[in-house]
Amino acid sequence: MSDASPRFSLPFLLPGQAQKEMFHNEALLTLDSIVHPVVEDGPSAAPPSAPAEGETWIVAGGATGAWAGQEDAIATWSAGGWRFTAPLPGLLAWNRAAGLWLHWDGANWSDGRLPAAALVIDGDQVVGPRQPAIASPSGGTTIDAEARSAIDALIATLMSHGLIE
Repeated sequence: MSDASPRFSLPFLLPGQAQKEMFHNEALLTLDSIVHPVVEDGPSAAPPSAPAEGETWIVAGGATGAWAGQEDAIATWSAGGWRFTAPLPGLLAWNRAAGLWLHWDGANWSDGRLPAAALVIDGDQVVGPRQPAIASPSGGTTIDAEARSAIDALIATLMSHGLIE
């Protein structure tokens, strides 16, 4: 058996281990920062000058100071200093400053875009995969310019929202 959990490297309590409370508290601090993380802002390359205990950030590439070498990690300030946890693919973090979700895909943090196969509201799918382009109306024996203008506007709106090509 290893000394730490396989996913987040939370320290295990081992038989005969001295100062078990330190290992237990370390695991709780890690859980506190990674379970439903709320980050102050970022990703950021430089640590804040006066963080409050429990505040959390995402470390950006090219990190400096105490964050050097911790790119993409979740950084949480505690009484004992900075605690870093590597994210796992699928992790979501709420960016308090931007008011949006960030998603870790295993290589990069998103810029607020979340991957999804469909948007379902109250049990009804309202947005699904992108559909092929729709041609503007043409031909016919009776031409209604207002109707064609309205249809073109609908097509343009569907395209601008990414629902059709």
